[in-house]
Amino acid sequence: MSQSRPTSKGRRTAPRAEHVRVTTLPSGLRVVTEHMPQLSTAALGVWVGAGTRHELPGEQGLAHLLEHMAFKGTRRRSALAIVEEIEAVGGDLNAETSVERTAYYARVLGENVPLALDILSDILTEPAFDKDELKREKGVVLQEIGACEDTPDDVVFDMFMETAYGGAPIGRRILGTPKTVRAQTAESMRSFLDRQYRAPDMVVGAAGAVDHDQVVEEVNRRFGAFASEPPAPPTAGAWTGGDERSVRKLEQAHLVVGFEGRSFLDQDHYALHVFSNLLGGGMSSRLFQEIREKRGLCYEVYSFHQPFSDTGFFAIYGGTGEKLLPEFVPVMLDCVRAAAEAPSEAEVARAKAQIKVSLLMGLESCARRAEQMARHVLSYGRVIPREEIVAAIDAITPADVSRVARAMLATAPTVAAVGPVRGLPDVAGMARRIGAPTPGASPAKSAAE
Repeated sequence: MSQSRPTSKGRRTAPRAEHVRVTTLPSGLRVVTEHMPQLSTAALGVWVGAGTRHELPGEQGLAHLLEHMAFKGTRRRSALAIVEEIEAVGGDLNAETSVERTAYYARVLGENVPLALDILSDILTEPAFDKDELKREKGVVLQEIGACEDTPDDVVFDMFMETAYGGAPIGRRILGTPKTVRAQTAESMRSFLDRQYRAPDMVVGAAGAVDHDQVVEEVNRRFGAFASEPPAPPTAGAWTGGDERSVRKLEQAHLVVGFEGRSFLDQDHYALHVFSNLLGGGMSSRLFQEIREKRGLCYEVYSFHQPFSDTGFFAIYGGTGEKLLPEFVPVMLDCVRAAAEAPSEAEVARAKAQIKVSLLMGLESCARRAEQMARHVLSYGRVIPREEIVAAIDAITPADVSRVARAMLATAPTVAAVGPVRGLPDVAGMARRIGAPTPGASPAKSAAE
């Protein structure tokens, strides 16, 4: 297929699949679309390479609060008008904030794509940041923080991230703290928006009943306010490992044990995903079979790998009763070590099949497809074809899985635990059991019971 010619509206690159097209506007903002002819609806959004790791000291929770405030009125629309206009055509709006990205997205009929783009551009280029709305939304976020504090498995993952990365921005809580949320102002939000929302680090993605040229024309007209200079890079993520425990009066002990993983720019991150799946990714996985099915030591146990742009982490979560901890933890660690040393051909094949099916099923949704394309363009500068991803997964061997898993287990572990965890083995003993180095440990602290 021939390459598209550059135009005054932007530089067009050759599509990687029949219906996928990418255009880079003069500002550096990229537009990626996939026409899915069988659909009458469209999913579209704006993905920004700015999240919690881009916050400066005192800004913790600002990226998330900004995402909330974007929907609370612009110079042209009130908060009510925003939702009334999109819902009048049967559509919906939503947004989310993560460690490295913030996304604002909509789902509408194909004929209403221009309206959705107008609203999305409006909330990002002309937010009002009304003081009364800000006061109310701070209260909403404080309630959200309170709800998380009442959810032990949320608390333990926040503790894990803060401990794993030594309190660096990449490990900070996405919601922030009550103190830092209360401290934010309209001026601090405008400053973050101007500093981090830059065209070269933004992607407009759309999939479904969309026309690429129409989307490019709308974006070129409506998103011209963003600066063309890229933002400064964030503080590098440095894995430290550690041990953090909070003794609380709960029915279950919630435990996360993790190790340094791989960046999504590292080709080995695929092998680590395969290891995670065979270890704790499904009902046939080693953790589920050994800990839940054979021994009945827990209701929930699983593992996962989370890659970032310059680092990543592998983690195992489990919840169990206080009296079962002394048996639960050694069995869990032994499963990890054994799987890393000798993954079988059958379980590697099964894990690869599960990953491929999950990937391909997800891409049958236009919302998931728009999200994946935008994420790829932000991360890799291109949309990676499904065939290329599948080929990379197919090429992984048990030897690859073992090599990457053993290297991962050679990093200092991070342990985070909440609940009746006084009987939890110390981190040094847990590290020795799997042959990992011992990080510096901090004593348990008791919460009000």
